[in-house]
Amino acid sequence: MVLGWLLLLMMAVPPGTTGAKDCIFCELTDSTKCPGTHMRCGDDEDCFTGHGVAQGVGPVINKGCVRSTSCGREEPVSYMGLTYSLTTTCCYGHLCNASPGHTGSTTVGAAAGLLVGLLLLPHLL
Repeated sequence: MVLGWLLLLMMAVPPGTTGAKDCIFCELTDSTKCPGTHMRCGDDEDCFTGHGVAQGVGPVINKGCVRSTSCGREEPVSYMGLTYSLTTTCCYGHLCNASPGHTGSTTVGAAAGLLVGLLLLPHLL
């Protein structure tokens, strides 16, 4: 019975809610797409997406991990010889700074895992 409850609990807890989390990383770019790569953040870090603007040119973006105390800050960054005003927006889940389609698949997977766990629970008790 205890094993069944532990299995259910493990499946109900979404990834990234304990300890370090994975985030998407990509360098500062002027591309509208930033597919990036996975990176592991520290315990005191959150995923972020940075949006930068400079007068007369298109926006820049970057993604990665940042200390929680830096969330929401606006700082100057240099890119291609121009200085942009980059605002860091943090999020607080596993791969939360990925493209919208990518994070949705994680949610669907967690929901499916929970459903399977609930269906198996009577057989484990």
